[in-house]
Amino acid sequence: MKHLQVKNLGPVKLADIGFGDLTVFVGPQATGKSILLQLVKLLVDHGSIVNELRRFNHTWDSPEQFFELYFGGGMSGLFETGRTEIVKDGEAVAPASFQRGNKSASERLFFIPAQRVLSLREGTTRPFSDYRSDDPFVVREFSEKLHQLVQTEFARTADLFPQSRRLKAEFRDKIEEHIFGGFGLKTSTDRLQKRMVLHDPTGKAELPYLVWSAGQREFVPLLLGLYWLMPPTKVSRRGKLKWVVIEELEMGLHPNAISTTVLLVLELVRRGYRVCLSTHSPHVLDVVWALRVMKEQKGKAQDVLDLFDLRSSPPTKALAAAALRADMAVHYFQRDGAVVDISGLDPGAEATAESGWGGLSEFSGRVGEIVSRVVSRAQQGK
Repeated sequence: MKHLQVKNLGPVKLADIGFGDLTVFVGPQATGKSILLQLVKLLVDHGSIVNELRRFNHTWDSPEQFFELYFGGGMSGLFETGRTEIVKDGEAVAPASFQRGNKSASERLFFIPAQRVLSLREGTTRPFSDYRSDDPFVVREFSEKLHQLVQTEFARTADLFPQSRRLKAEFRDKIEEHIFGGFGLKTSTDRLQKRMVLHDPTGKAELPYLVWSAGQREFVPLLLGLYWLMPPTKVSRRGKLKWVVIEELEMGLHPNAISTTVLLVLELVRRGYRVCLSTHSPHVLDVVWALRVMKEQKGKAQDVLDLFDLRSSPPTKALAAAALRADMAVHYFQRDGAVVDISGLDPGAEATAESGWGGLSEFSGRVGEIVSRVVSRAQQGK
């Protein structure tokens, strides 16, 4: 899928989305970013979604019931008969077609939802069946994947981070410095049940889940999701997965930690995944803007390494080269229901949607103008 047009889907009145190697959705809350990202998942994976729902004994008799199972309770009204239009790569898609199964269908898009913190209950992973039937499918499926990962690939080891076979040393160092603060992540058995804990290098202290910082609680499910996407083998991608969606990757994170997370996103791009993000962080768009300028001005790999304060090595140089080759798209979800392409990220653009980067830099610009005015007035008064 390279192009998607949507009309009258919930709060989205008109969207014309062109996908890049990295595609970023920005805009205020409740403007349809999550709905559209879930639609992308449904378009790419409807066969495997049907299989998974049936595997857990869900049944439905109408498209409306199917949409309740997929998007979540109260969401069946997203699709309005005679008004909602979906066109994928120039071909109209009938909403009723989503509920058709395909026994041979394989998952091709991995979705890391904004509600990922729900996948851990006091440090313990939760399976698909632990949720209500009206909870969004992407939340339940993500949680199930993490549960499988911990029960299978990590069943024989207590150490979850750092691991020499998981992520390159350069990336592990950034995570340790900016997110875990020198602590590691492991499973610990408490009352005959395995739970994730943070532990110091000496092994003398173990921090249970509720003692973690908000950013650590948000990041650990994301880290495990990245583990799923980056198998510890010479194979770049997991199975037949080709797409990754990450919602609000910045939640709870300090700017340096956000940079580290964006770095991991670029590693996904280097591995050949097509990545879609939603964000409320101007920091994320700062990086996208910088990379776009570097690409246009024939920047070098070292420029990218300097941007992330990364030491030069074969893995980091490969990531930097991939970042400079990547096509990046940015779409702004407006309050009026229109979705605008602001991929240029031109601070001098006439359209405020683009010059203000979808509202993310608008406030800081206004702060600068007001402070400048106050200072100027004070100087004139002297």
